[in-house]
Amino acid sequence: MESSLPSTQILDSGESAERKNEAKNYSEVMSTLPKVKGLRGNDFYLYQRFWYAPFSLEGLMSVQEHFNPQSTDIFLASFPKTGTTWLKALTFAILTRSRLSGSTTSSLLTKMPHDCVLFLEFQLAQNPGNRDSAIPLISTHVPYSCLPKSIISSSCKIIYICRDAKDSFVSLWYFVAKLQRSNNVEPLPLEEVFELFCNGIANYGPYWDHVLGYWRASLEFPEKILFLTYEEMMKDTAAHATKLAEFMGCSFTLEEEEEGEVQKIISMCSFEKLSNLEVNKNGKRRLDTSIPIQNSIYFRRGKRGDWENHLTPEMGARLDDIMEQKLKGSGLKLPR
Repeated sequence: MESSLPSTQILDSGESAERKNEAKNYSEVMSTLPKVKGLRGNDFYLYQRFWYAPFSLEGLMSVQEHFNPQSTDIFLASFPKTGTTWLKALTFAILTRSRLSGSTTSSLLTKMPHDCVLFLEFQLAQNPGNRDSAIPLISTHVPYSCLPKSIISSSCKIIYICRDAKDSFVSLWYFVAKLQRSNNVEPLPLEEVFELFCNGIANYGPYWDHVLGYWRASLEFPEKILFLTYEEMMKDTAAHATKLAEFMGCSFTLEEEEEGEVQKIISMCSFEKLSNLEVNKNGKRRLDTSIPIQNSIYFRRGKRGDWENHLTPEMGARLDDIMEQKLKGSGLKLPR
């Protein structure tokens, strides 16, 4: 989960009068919305049926108004902490492989995946020109129904990844807790955050509605939207890397497959490799804001089933029951 400049920072940053007025207008809209206390103890706002932290909502409203995609753009969509970092690494490595004389030259070895593929509602909302036009990848956590109309009506492709809700929740709680502690804020207890999550209150939540939006869209537009699960990707990463390449229009050649290119990319993008890189162990990002983020907090375990070490069996069963009820009749059954 990213963080953007809050309104007060935007207003004091010396940007154009138009940008200042825009930020002021967003704050005025937010003041009219229903709100509750969120995972970080701050206010979450209900906007177009989903809950948002202020920094996410400002960015979303901005791109809904102003963002115009390129026809070749490929959007990597996800709920926070469902495999976003891994999906960014894999797709970036697959798309840029023809540029490389060898895997050791990949930007992934010196930049963390979130700096290789920028977020729509964060970096690009603040600076739309801040992208490499030769790299068509853009990441977003925005629910499908809230995406800018310019994206939905375009020919752009979308790759969506989701995950078992229990593992997603635990990963999200750890991420938020580490982020808060690094800024000398005591995080909310896991049990309290779990209650919020089960009531649909999380940044970009409810989780089940986020998943359902992209699932239904993938059924309606299978040529435009590829729906993936973290668990299935872990089970057969090679097959999914091949599928990703085909969907993005850069299929592996027979020669590449024979030379082991698929496995090279999988190895370079593995949790073990990425988490042990110097940039991801000791680097920081968003140094231009009041809340820099340590790259290491994006890499915790990368395993499935870790929820059992943090939730009681009763908590796990409760969340499973909620997901089963919410997904009932959709044809979607997420791995557990």
